[in-house]
Amino acid sequence: MMHALIFDCDGVLVDTERDGHRVAFNQAFAQLGIDCVWSVERYGELLATAGGKERMRRHFDETQWPPNYPDRQALIALIHRLKTDIFMALIRTGELPLRPGVRRIVDEAIAENVTLAVCSTSNEKAVQAVVDVMLGPQRSGKISVFAGDAVGAKKPAPDIYDLAAKTLGLSPAHCMVIEDSNNGLRAAKAAGMKCIVTISSYTGEEDFTLADRVVADLDAGIDIPACRAIVDASSLAAL
Repeated sequence: MMHALIFDCDGVLVDTERDGHRVAFNQAFAQLGIDCVWSVERYGELLATAGGKERMRRHFDETQWPPNYPDRQALIALIHRLKTDIFMALIRTGELPLRPGVRRIVDEAIAENVTLAVCSTSNEKAVQAVVDVMLGPQRSGKISVFAGDAVGAKKPAPDIYDLAAKTLGLSPAHCMVIEDSNNGLRAAKAAGMKCIVTISSYTGEEDFTLADRVVADLDAGIDIPACRAIVDASSLAAL
């Protein structure tokens, strides 16, 4: 009954938020002469808002907008482009490893002809770089990426998952999503999909009541048969 396995990117494929995106944002601020440094704690607060552009707007609204950049929309776009380039360079170093079990379950899905996708609020180029570099070309060629501004409303809205289902011709009830945050979990559930949460460095205290399973990582008993069992049980319960 399970037709697709869909991953979030940041915190699910790679635990990138604290030591990847946060670092890249801070380097971008510094290069542009913007007096802003996001601490580990501040970035954790901002993660409640989905999307890097949206986090910057929230932060500057709550503090102060850089005075030397009167066009706020252009500033956000400028920072985000630079930050994305910095982040992609970080990924290419290979210093941020895949989370446990990711490569294994991707290989299991490929072997069993399960459709694979990644749905993320992050920049599409950055997400594609994670998939290409961290999983390698043989795997990445079998993974569809839906990310960034492909949809107007970001998680917890279900739009990115709705888009993936429509584009790939999937029944949401037959899709398993792997997420790490409450926003992502709510998005998957609102799209009518099953969802397993793998807790990441920033999300341990979030509410995962809606999840079909919550684990430390995918090596904690999560494989394709386990995913199928969750999907099948839900489908039978609905009959």
